[in-house]
Parts: sequence; C-alpha cells; structure tokens
Amino acid sequence: MMPAAGRACTVVMQADFLLVDVGNSSTKLALASADEAAGQGAGLLQRRDLPTAGTTPQTIAQALTGWSFGRVVLSSVVPAATAAWKQAQPGLLELRHDSLLGIGIDYPQPQSIGPDRLANAVALAHLYGAPGIGIDFGTAVTFDILSAQRSYLGGVIAPGLRLMTDYLHERTALLPKVELAEPISAIGRSTVGAIQAGAALGYRGMVQGILAALRAELGGGQIRVVATGGDASWIVGGMPELGIVVDEDLTLKGLRLVGLLAQG
Repeated sequence: MMPAAGRACTVVMQADFLLVDVGNSSTKLALASADEAAGQGAGLLQRRDLPTAGTTPQTIAQALTGWSFGRVVLSSVVPAATAAWKQAQPGLLELRHDSLLGIGIDYPQPQSIGPDRLANAVALAHLYGAPGIGIDFGTAVTFDILSAQRSYLGGVIAPGLRLMTDYLHERTALLPKVELAEPISAIGRSTVGAIQAGAALGYRGMVQGILAALRAELGGGQIRVVATGGDASWIVGGMPELGIVVDEDLTLKGLRLVGLLAQG
C-alpha cells in the first residue's frame, strides 16, 4: 500500500485504488476496490472533494488523511494540479489518450481529448454499452459520442449552466446573480423568475437540440445517453421524456476501469 505522504494519523480506510478527478473548480477523490464483481456500483468506497485552486503536495497530503491505497489513477484538466499530484504521488497512472482504455479512438487528434471525457467514454462503454452519448454538466457541458463499435468519435462542448448565468450577471449592470431553481412558470414575473426560466428552459432546450442532432448523425436506433456532473440531476429531471440516465460517479467509475485494465 502507498500511504499519503506526511500522514501521522491511524489509517481508517484501505483500498486498491485512489481515483482522482481534477476539474477546473473542484477535485473529486474516491477510494475504490479492484473487485471485478463490483457491477454498477463500480467498487467505489469513500469520497472526498477539495478545491482545485491552490492544489499543492501539502494540501493533497492533508486531503488524503486517514486513507491508504494502492495505485493512484488520475484524470486532470488543470496542468498545475497535475504537477502537484505527480509530486505528491510518484508513479501514479495518468489517464491519457494512449492509456489502455478498452475502447477505440476514431478522432483526428486524440491527444487533444480531455482525460475526463475519455474516462466518461470508458465507463459508458463498459457499464452501459454502445452506441452511446455521455453528457458531463460541469464548468462546460460536454457531449461525448461512442460508436456502435465502441470507438470514441468526438463530441460537443458548450458553456456550463452556471457559467452562463454567472456571466450574465457579470456583464450586465442591473441583472442579479440568482440561485438556480425550477421556475414557477415560463413567463417570469420578476427579474429573478425571468432568469430562472431562461436558465432552466433555455438550457434544456439547448441539450435537447444537441441530442437530436447527435442522434440523427448516429443514424437513430437505440442509443444510450448517460449524464453526470453537478447539475445533471436537476437538468435531466426536467426532461424525463428523453430517457437519460444520471450517473453522478461516471468519471470516477471510468478511472477505476482504467486502473483495472492497467493491472491486467
């Protein structure tokens, strides 16, 4: 087992893997088992979150207090955080386009694909099947497409919901920053209500439009659609007719699968 550097406390949890999903705003951590019979639960044990900004080997060691683990599997879209993790946990497995993924990549510049998007595609293929579309509602919303032959084809990137609403507030003199909530009606009876209606109805309309175009380009038929990310449940909850499955741990599950593939 490889303990966190500088830890002095008693270990309270041991696991085969430490999964690290570094996003622009926050970093998700999870301990995971290598048990092949984990199924849809994907062997995830304990989870923690920490801010990505200011990540250092010292903050990493503190975040891992009480955990002991074998291999570290990292997905990171923030280069500075990647460097800190490599310093804190030498020998970690960094998810890249040339990692053993169990899926093909049919994309002109595979090195430009975000590792979190590859992790989502891996989980989509192994846990839900292909063809499929993974939607990740984060700072940006990304759509990743898997062919019937289980190859990553590409995707769509659009501004995330909170990025859009925050920008609206920042770039206007009179519009307030609002808490996202389901609008009472499509016609806003206040400025806050109008923004909430625009956020919920407009964003769902965008998602529906993108999905319709992707389904048409894939030729229709049975296409699995799985959503993840902080706003996934709220957004998808307003579109039950689309049959989208919400899996809040899709990226972490993909990282675990990559760890399993790497160890043979």
